[in-house]
Amino acid sequence: MPSLRFCGECNNLLYPKSDNNAKILLYQCRNCNYAENAHPEPGMAPCVYKNDLLTIAREQAGETKDLETDPTLQRSNIECPKCSNHEAVFYQDQARRITTNMTLFYHCTNCKFLFRDPKIKHR
Repeated sequence: MPSLRFCGECNNLLYPKSDNNAKILLYQCRNCNYAENAHPEPGMAPCVYKNDLLTIAREQAGETKDLETDPTLQRSNIECPKCSNHEAVFYQDQARRITTNMTLFYHCTNCKFLFRDPKIKHR
């Protein structure tokens, strides 16, 4: 189990930080900029894990069943690109990101094909 490390100058918590030039891992204080090399605990191998939370994913429809029978969903007369039916239910993408536009998903009531409006350009 990893242990917490504290600053030798001001006793605040040390946080992991990478020195990309020297290619080493450090523990650095956010208060006074004190830094020390991150040596692994005795008997432990050094391990670095990076969790990138800014990965960009395209909007995808959620997995939902029986949409065509849901009376609460709005209906549209948009043409289905698969079977040319003119009735579909639609709903909004559930992602709430500031950087993306609203996406509407259409679900054909005849063939259950899931599609987006072909007149709108998607990224």
